[in-house]
Amino acid sequence: MKRTQHIATAAALAASAFLVSACSSGAPSDTTENAADGRPIVNEENWPQRTPTSGLTKDLVLPLEVYMVSYEDQVVVEQAASSLQQSCMKDYGIDLTLPRAGANPPPSDNDANIERRYGITDRVEAEKYGYELPPELQEHTKQSWRELSGAEVEVLTGHTKPEPRKDPTKVKAGERFVSPRQGTRPARAEYNGKKLKTGGCVGWSKEQLGVKEADSYTVAELAGNSLTQSMKDDTVVQAVAAWSSCMDGKGHKGLADPYKAMDQGVTNDGKPSQESITLAVDDIDCKKQTNLVTIWSDVESAIQDKQIADNRSRLTAIKEQHGKEIAAARDQLADSPDAS
Repeated sequence: MKRTQHIATAAALAASAFLVSACSSGAPSDTTENAADGRPIVNEENWPQRTPTSGLTKDLVLPLEVYMVSYEDQVVVEQAASSLQQSCMKDYGIDLTLPRAGANPPPSDNDANIERRYGITDRVEAEKYGYELPPELQEHTKQSWRELSGAEVEVLTGHTKPEPRKDPTKVKAGERFVSPRQGTRPARAEYNGKKLKTGGCVGWSKEQLGVKEADSYTVAELAGNSLTQSMKDDTVVQAVAAWSSCMDGKGHKGLADPYKAMDQGVTNDGKPSQESITLAVDDIDCKKQTNLVTIWSDVESAIQDKQIADNRSRLTAIKEQHGKEIAAARDQLADSPDAS
C-alpha cells in the first residue's frame, strides 16, 4: 500500500514541478550541455506518448486523464514562463538565460503513469531492460547557467538568496535558490531604480500566464486515491492473487503484488541483470495470462467515473483553467520567436 501511495505522490510532484523548474535550479551544473556529444539538449523523440502504443496498456486511458496536463503542454507553459522571466530580468538590466524546457522527459505523459501504474507492462522493453527505464530516459541532460548574485536572486524570485547548506552534498536539485524553507526573507523593494515585482519575475510570469497552482495536486490526488481503492476491490484482489500464484509457479516465491516484483527487480546500478530480466518477462507473462491489467484498469476506471461525477464542477474548472494557461503560453511563445 505504501508503495502504491508513493507512486501516486511521485507522479503528482513530477507533474507540478514544471511550473517552477526553470527558476528553481540555482547553481550552474557540474557538466555542460549534452549538445557537445552530438545529442540535442531537447529531443522530442524521447518525449512520452500521450497514450501507450505497445504493451499490455496499449491504447489504455483512464477517465481522470482527461483532466491531466500532458507533458507536451507542461513544456509549453514552462517555455513561456522562462521567456517571460528572461524578459523581466532584462528590464532590470540583468541578462539571464534559463535552462531550456523539455530536456529531461519523464517516462509517462501525465500523472496517471499508466505504463507502470499496475507494474511493468511492455514485454519488448522488459526483454531488454528488465525493470529499468530505457537508457535514453536514464540519462540526465544538465544545462549550465551562471551563478546569480544575491540581488539577482531577489529580482528573479522575490526573496533573498538562501544561505548555502553546511553540507553541500545534501542539497537537493532545485533547492539552491528558491526554497523558502531555507530561511529566506522578502526581497528588497527595488533594483536599478525599478520596483521589484510581487514574487519577483517568477511570480510575474505566472501572473501573465494566468497560472494558478492551488489545484495543481487535485487530479493527481484523486488518481492516487482511485488506485488505492482499486487495490481493495475483491475482483482486483483475486486477480492479483492469481498473478502471484502464476509467478510462484515460475519460481518467483512470495511476491504479493506487482509492486513487490518491481522492488525486487530494480537493480542498484540501473543496469538489468539476467535475473531481473527473467523476473520482468515472467511478471508480464503472468499479467497477460491472468488478464490482470484489464481487470484492474476496469475496476479503477469505474472508481474514477464516480470520482468525476462527485467532483464534476471542480474538475471542469481545473480543465478550463489548464486550457487558458496553455493557450496563454502558446500566445506568448508566438510573440517571442526567440523564446527557448
